[in-house]
Amino acid sequence: MEKLFKVVNVTLDPDTANSKLILSEDQKQVSHKGQRQILPDKPERFDRFPGVLGKEGFSSGRFYYEVLVSGKTKWMLGVARESNTRKGRITACPENGYWTMCLRNKTKYEACTFPHARLSVKQAPQKVGVFVDYEEGLVCFYDVEAKSLIYSFTDQCFTDKLYPLFCPFLNDGGRNSAPLIITPVEQSEILFHQNSAM
Repeated sequence: MEKLFKVVNVTLDPDTANSKLILSEDQKQVSHKGQRQILPDKPERFDRFPGVLGKEGFSSGRFYYEVLVSGKTKWMLGVARESNTRKGRITACPENGYWTMCLRNKTKYEACTFPHARLSVKQAPQKVGVFVDYEEGLVCFYDVEAKSLIYSFTDQCFTDKLYPLFCPFLNDGGRNSAPLIITPVEQSEILFHQNSAM
């Protein structure tokens, strides 16, 4: 029996974006500007961590979205708990309400546990799919083009609303200036991810 899940239309929430991040007009892309913008210091805004959340949070069900990461040397993706603090230094790990994976130094892929767990990746993913099953306590990351699972957080206990998290990291003098781009999900990919998560 197939379990259904929702392909979500994620857009970025500018009220949560670090002041050095630039969002596209359609709120589907985020990159690091390198210069602080004058923005209201809202409680929900990240002040040191160079991240931004999606507008819509989820407190039940199964949902999936995809992000283009090509051209970047460093990035982080995943989900974050609504009640997390957005201020000061943030260590992204499940104990702190972050279920994420990241790329560091062009080739070093890691699950953001504490400490980080190095991931074995055969080829650099150009597009990453993020799948969450709230009731099952599952967060999975897929290489969309290779149709392969990169990493899963399993047996987690979610009690708070979860929001998609995007971190393009610093632009590194232009070397990491490419944006993270939320992309439409191809219908042909849906069954693969659905079966992979069962």
